[in-house]
Order: sequence, then C-alpha cells, then structure tokens
Amino acid sequence: MDIEPLTIENEVMEFDMGGGVEDETTTLDLEHPDDDYEGDYNDELVEGSNPSTSLGFLNSNGEPDLEPYEGMEFDSEQAARIFYNSYARRVGFSTRVSVYQRSRRDGSIICRQIVCSREGFRREGAENRSKRQRTITRVGCKAQMTVKKQSSGKWAVSKLVKEHNHELVPPDKVHCLRSHRHVSGPARSLIDTLQAAGMGPSGVMSVLIKESGGINNVGFTKVDCQNYMSSSRQRTLGSGGQIIFDYLKRMQAEDPRFFYAVQGDFENSTGNIFWADANSRMNYNYFGETVTFDTTYRMNRYRVPFAPFTGWNHHAQPVLFGCALLLNESESSFVWLFQTWLEAMSGRHPISITTDQDRIIRAAVVEVFPGTRHRFCKWNVFREAQEKLSDVYHSHPTFEAEFQKCINLTETIDEFESCWESLLQRYGLGDNEWLQSMYIARQQWIPVYLRDTFFGEMSITQGSDSINSYFDGYINASTNIQVLIKQYEKAIATRYEKEVKADYDTINTSPVLRTPSPMEKQVAYLYTRKIYMKFQEELVETLAYPATMIDDTGSETIYRVAKFGEDHKSHFVRFSVFEKKASCSCQMFEFSGIICRHILAVFRVTNVLTFPSHYILKRWTRNAKSGVLLDERALGLPSDSQESSAARYDSLRREAIKYVEEGAETVHVYNVAMDALHEAAKKVAASKKHGSGAIQSALDNGSQQLQSCSMDQDKKIQELTDELENASQLCEAYRSKLFAVLKNMEEQKLKISVKVQNVRLNQRS
Repeated sequence: MDIEPLTIENEVMEFDMGGGVEDETTTLDLEHPDDDYEGDYNDELVEGSNPSTSLGFLNSNGEPDLEPYEGMEFDSEQAARIFYNSYARRVGFSTRVSVYQRSRRDGSIICRQIVCSREGFRREGAENRSKRQRTITRVGCKAQMTVKKQSSGKWAVSKLVKEHNHELVPPDKVHCLRSHRHVSGPARSLIDTLQAAGMGPSGVMSVLIKESGGINNVGFTKVDCQNYMSSSRQRTLGSGGQIIFDYLKRMQAEDPRFFYAVQGDFENSTGNIFWADANSRMNYNYFGETVTFDTTYRMNRYRVPFAPFTGWNHHAQPVLFGCALLLNESESSFVWLFQTWLEAMSGRHPISITTDQDRIIRAAVVEVFPGTRHRFCKWNVFREAQEKLSDVYHSHPTFEAEFQKCINLTETIDEFESCWESLLQRYGLGDNEWLQSMYIARQQWIPVYLRDTFFGEMSITQGSDSINSYFDGYINASTNIQVLIKQYEKAIATRYEKEVKADYDTINTSPVLRTPSPMEKQVAYLYTRKIYMKFQEELVETLAYPATMIDDTGSETIYRVAKFGEDHKSHFVRFSVFEKKASCSCQMFEFSGIICRHILAVFRVTNVLTFPSHYILKRWTRNAKSGVLLDERALGLPSDSQESSAARYDSLRREAIKYVEEGAETVHVYNVAMDALHEAAKKVAASKKHGSGAIQSALDNGSQQLQSCSMDQDKKIQELTDELENASQLCEAYRSKLFAVLKNMEEQKLKISVKVQNVRLNQRS
C-alpha cells in the first residue's frame, strides 16, 4: 500500500503494523515530508560507527556480524539504525527513515522502518514547491530494514530487502552521501575556534582536510561547513526558550529540591542551562559512583543541544543525574557545566566518568574532576575510526573485524600490546597519526586498561560499547524545543515505572536456585533479581573452572583458575585465608562490583560456604535506596525533607518495601505486620478526613496499644535471635559434613574425567 507522506509535521496517522510489543494500541508517524531529504536517518545517529562490533553484535565464532539478517537483535532502536547505516556505507548507498510506529500507552517508538534514500517516488507537483529545480533522487528502490521492539525490550529485524534497482556508489565517493555526512563534535569545536579567529569556510575546510589526512576523511562537504558556521552565529533557543525557563521556575517553586542554573544571557535565551530534579539528586547519592555524560547531539544534527548525565541503578537500568542544554560549546562552557552539576550533587565527585573523546571535554574533565577516572566512550571511538580509517576499511575488508577483536577480545595488557603491534605491521599502519594518537590515549578507552576502576557494567567487554541511552525513543534529532519538556517527562515516567516493576519482580518472584550452594541461597535474597541472575551465572560456571594451588606463603595463597580444556586462558587468584579476601587478575569485581567465577571457584575448593560481606556492594542490593544518604545541609535545601512531595513519596516507598520484606519472614511476623498496617490505615484515613487534630487524638488513644504491640515484638525478636543462634550451631555441624560431600564429589569428577579420557583414547585407537 502506498502511503503519501503527510505535509504537516505533527500529524499522526493511526496504523497497525502487527508484531512487536503485544497488546498495545499504536500510532504511526510519518517523518520529513520533503521528498528530497536524505538526512533524516542521519539526524539521529552517530554516522560512521560500526555497531556490529562496537555495540556487541558478535556471532558464535566471536566475529562481528557485518551483514543484517531477519531475526537479528539490537539493544535499542538507535543501535539498529546505526548498524544499517554502517552497512549502507560499506555497500555504497544512503539511508533514511520512512515510517515509525508509536505506542499509545507511553508514546515511545516500537517499530521503525529504515529505507534506501532512493526509495519511493517524488510526488507530482512537488517540484513546484521549490523555486529551483531539484535532481530526481527517488527511483522506487525497495531496499529496506524494519525493526520491531520485542517484549524482552530488544529490537529485532522483522523484514529485510537487500536488492537495489540502481547503481551503488564506489568507496571513494560514499562520503558524499547525505546519511554519511555530519559535522562531528571535534570538528565543531575546531570550526568554532577558527571562526572566532576570523577564518572563512574555505580556510576552515583547508585546515580540516589537512587535519583529517584528505578530503575523504573529513566526513562532510564545504556546504555542510558553511551551513554549520551560519547556524552557529544564531544558535539560541528561540521562542521555545521561554517554555524551558517557565518550566524550570515552576518546578523549583513546587519543589525546593529542584535545582537549575543558567550561564550567560538568561533573557535572550542564549545561555547554557542545567537542571536536576529531586529524584536525580537523590539517585546520585545512591548510584553516583560512575557517570556518563551523553553528548550524542554534538555528533548528529539535533535541533536541541540536549545532554543528560546518567548512570546505573540497582537493577542495572539507566538512571538520570541531571540534564543540560548547551548553546555554547567552548571549554569554559563545559567547565561551567561540570562545576554546576557537581554543586547540584553536593560536591561529591564520581569514581569514574564516561564522555566522548573530544579534547575540549577532556580538558574540562581534567580541571573539574582531577581525581576521577576518565573513560572515552568506545562507541564514539569506533565511529571516529571508520571516518579516519575509511580508506583502510575499504581496501582491506578484513581489517575492521581484526581491529574490533584487538580492542574487545584481548584479556591482558600484554595480549593487547602484541595484537596492536601485529595489526599495525600487517596493514602498514605504523605511521597513521590517528592510530598513534589513540594508542597514546589507550588507557582511557581500551577495556584491559580500565578493569581496575568501577564503571558499573555487567561485563568488561561491554564497557562503553553503547551510549547509556536513558532517553532512547523519546528525544532525538526531530525533537524541537517546544516538545522537549513533554518528551523529557514521558521518559522519566517510563523509567520510573520500569524501576518500580523491577522492584516488584525482585520482591515477589522467588529466586530459582540452580546449585545446592549455601552461598547462592544467601545472596538470592540480598541482590536485586537482575544482579542475582548475573551472580548465579558466575557461580554455575565455577563447575567448569577447576582451581589449582600454585603458591602458598602462609598468609596468602595463589591459585590458577582456567576453564576445563582451556589452560592457555588462565586467571590467577590471590586468596587470604584469614580475611577471606581474594583478588583476581580478571578484575571483574573492581570493574562491575560483582564477584567473578574465578574467585568463586577458589571459594569452592577452600570451603568458603557463605558469601563474605565485603563482596556485597549495597548499590546492587534490594535495599540500595534504604537509609538517609542525602546531605540536605550540603545541598543547601530546607532541613524538613517532608516539604518535597517527591521526597515523601520516595521515602514511603522505600520503607514500604523494607516493611514487606521483614513482615513476610514468618507467619507470626506477618500477622503482626498486618495488624500494624490495619491500624496505620485507620490513622491515615482519620488524618485525611479530620486533619492534624484528629490524628493527634488518634495517636493519643492508640499509644497503649502501640506499647503493647512493641512489647510483643521485642519478645518475638528475642525468640528469633535464639532461633538464629541454634541455626548457626546446626550450620557449623552441617558444614563439616558438606565439606566431606564436596570432597567426594571432586574425587568422583576426577574419576569420571579419567574415564572420559580413556574412552577418547580407545576411540582414536
């Protein structure tokens, strides 16, 4: 069915595309009515990137998937679009979005169609809308890729057409195609500097060509440069700026904890803006060890220069720490932003921060966060690599995969150094200036150099592969200033619902134990569901990882741990028997805060049956948000935390969750908890009906009942304490028996292993 693009940008057509997320009424939006516009896809992506590897799309052999196929899955819609554009660059065509489908439930995009830019035909009469004649670019090409959001949250390719009805562009001309052209963040900074010095477009392009090593590596044309220089002279929020300011003032009036600041000209809407709501500031106190500063807008043609600060919560979900609108991208502006953000976060520096590798941002980070470990987003590095090494990628098809493996799959520093040197020699790249500069900065983006610092990611190879996209599906290149706040609030509401759902699933879903280990049972009710499943994965893997003692100094023992049959990939664990502390050469605990299979294997052979408390980070537990961590005086806020409705809600929710966990332990405690809830419900109802006077009366009348209830609870606590002591004594008795069983299991495993080897030898003979 032919669908004519709408001529009004904000119109919505209802349409059912089927599949994807079930049971949702949806709407279909048609973007960009201009027939000759080819940059709409590029407006929302980081062009030149290679998500097949940088975003983790590896096949069963560990090789990157460079070709799309039906059923291929992506972590996000943006990742799918980046992948298809990267594929298009290699093949020789340009891409754009055609239609997308929104969920009526929350307004998020759940289906996206990406097509060849020469798809369809120009509408009759369209040429009359322009005073100049435009080249006909639409020839009815059918090539496309459609992705739909699944119930799991992944995006899957539901339809793929690879055939084109036109000639493809050769590699030395592909940089001229619209979806492969963009003025990147580093290029913008250089253009701004040269423009401020009085240099014109021709002079700027000459410098860019020289800096990039050729016009093919610049990534955009002189016209793009002229357009950017023209727009930079008039970069303001326009009429929409007042909408932002009114919103910020209203939010702060409603909640004193809401923080915002403006740099520059407030009245003329030309200043940089930062804001953080109460939840963002509280979340930073719980999960602020690692931060990502997302400047995707600088690498794309976003209408709004929107840059959020994000992190990870206790369910490994993205969490927001504040947002900025940056109309000025000088070093002093980034310094102001980081200092303002730090002020809003009570001056507590993060352990680590992830940004793009632009030298201006790097300088600002060094000035404001001198003690914080700074990492470059590997996703952005790979994007820049495809631009800087485009000739190498085209002349040596195998280079890209080998380059990605060298970065992602090397497990030690020595292995990386050897692989890097071999790669440069094999492809004659020893004199490549960009590779030399990235090698000098290797400790800020190569995974093996970053393992000793906490980044809160579930695996080391995941590290900064993809942007921590808190606003994925809500704020993109087509979002204008008028709808920014609406989409911002939608994204926050959706993320909050997901966190509540994860809290509910953690509390109400009984963990499925996969081993008889007391350690697994212990952590099953400490960690959140997502983190427990990761721990469980590591624990189960220990069955295939024997630990062999190689040195014993008395106070410390060293073990070699390797997967059965893979002795060449050994890891070494140092274990202190008395302190029950261990450190592994893989450094997974230091990087992610989750203990690795190698240390767990050592615990197994050394009879450590309970999980040492120093390996349980509170930020990954069910009670990560319990306790008062917010320093109100340091934040300069009212001392009465009950003034904020957000604070009241969050405090009640935390206490309710903790109350449910404790109240469900035994039948007796459950009955006591239910009685207390019923009594509390009556008092809340009385307070709502009669006000504070009535509730004070109710409190006076119920004081004797509460004292009686308190005495009963004290008695029960003493009984439970006695039961716990008896259980501990029984546990010690069972411990020796369990050790004998485990020893017997090891002997049986050894016997079976010998039998298997004998059978293999007999088969060969």
